[in-house]
Amino acid sequence: MNDFLQACIHANEEIATALQSGFDASWFEKTEVGAGGDISTKLDLFAEAVFVKHLSVFGQIQSEESGFIGEGKSQIIIDPIDGSANALSLFPFYGTSVAKVNAEGILDAAVVCNLANNDVFLKSAQSEVQQGKLFSSTYHTPHSAPNPEIGLFEKAYANPVLVDSLDKANLKFRSPGAIALSLAYARTVNYVLFVGAFRIYDFAAGLALCEGLEVIVEADYVIVSKDKAVAAQIEKIIHTL
Repeated sequence: MNDFLQACIHANEEIATALQSGFDASWFEKTEVGAGGDISTKLDLFAEAVFVKHLSVFGQIQSEESGFIGEGKSQIIIDPIDGSANALSLFPFYGTSVAKVNAEGILDAAVVCNLANNDVFLKSAQSEVQQGKLFSSTYHTPHSAPNPEIGLFEKAYANPVLVDSLDKANLKFRSPGAIALSLAYARTVNYVLFVGAFRIYDFAAGLALCEGLEVIVEADYVIVSKDKAVAAQIEKIIHTL
């Protein structure tokens, strides 16, 4: 594991350790609209500060909360808390997302972590996607369900007509509310679908972890599936609306 990936792991472990004793009351406080367009909470800013401490030596950080931080030829794109609304509702599907783009503009590292259960997914230019746990040095090929019964549809609440069409096509889904994490788990579900405005913070790391899967990225939707036919079916449904 290279130095950057190790630094990402250490940052996630520091955040996870802070969460183990329970959420600090101040973390629930909202501050102001961040660079990504959402209102930042003090939990977001706490996690951002931890990543800045560990990762700033590797390049300029582009954070969903504070925008550009520091300098450097490489760019590190972070969502300090992916699914912060989940976290602040104590719903156990939230984590972090980090992607590194080198000086040549090539994404050469990605890390997505589920802080609710310590699952962590890694990808570098020199290695395939690996899955492991925080506080452990053991990694393996990501788990894959042979016959998944559900997909993950992020922002389903904003697309009721599409929800109805997926239901009629018997394409069951859940909508957990953390897109980077949903993409990290793409191998365990039937599909991952996102419909809405595309933000780099949400997708840079998650899509890198979908290497080897069927991936369709358009201006207003993203579809990922192990099954090319399923991805094509969903895209056809979208085009008929």
